[in-house]
Amino acid sequence: MASLGAKVLQARAVEYAKNYAVPIHVRSSFNTTRGTLVAQEDAEMEKVVVSGIAYNKHEAKITVLRVADRPGIAAKLFGRVAEANIVVDMIVQNISQEGTTDISFTVPTPDYPKAMHIVSGMAEEIGAQQVVGDDKIAKVSIVGVGMRTHSGVAARMFEALGRENINSMMISTSEIKVSCVMDSKYAELAVRVLHDTFGLADNSTVKEPV
Repeated sequence: MASLGAKVLQARAVEYAKNYAVPIHVRSSFNTTRGTLVAQEDAEMEKVVVSGIAYNKHEAKITVLRVADRPGIAAKLFGRVAEANIVVDMIVQNISQEGTTDISFTVPTPDYPKAMHIVSGMAEEIGAQQVVGDDKIAKVSIVGVGMRTHSGVAARMFEALGRENINSMMISTSEIKVSCVMDSKYAELAVRVLHDTFGLADNSTVKEPV
């Protein structure tokens, strides 16, 4: 959840704690309450299908249309982006048709202008027809260890969003999370809908990072 934009915990700190089995005691700097102890999961965690929702409105999407579908193109594209120290989050590539394909990826909003300049400059080099971008998107994610042992979680998420006519532009999954990219104006609505769908307590929903 920290890596998806949740506040309070720094993602790299959580990664180190996970790798070396170090418990994290999260406490408030404004009061003396005991806070929360983050430690290794136990068997009970597997029963919680979705434990939290995170959303991030500080991302932008870039799509390279009808790029040549041949070995090395993706490496050249993302290698050039990496050289500019731009972190790429989600990547989606369509099925090849007539020797070309579409590649979409997301970057942090502050890096969007630079990324667009780089990719647009490469269009002819990589045989792309057009490069388009959108900096008015949001990523909404559901997270839960229980997803590893429960089926149909993604379907429930998409059904809930569909009932509100919220379209998913990109979808990314792992064994413990499902993330959707959508128009930023629907982010708060999506969080509320998913909150109700999975029956989360108020303190389980993670607000947008600052």
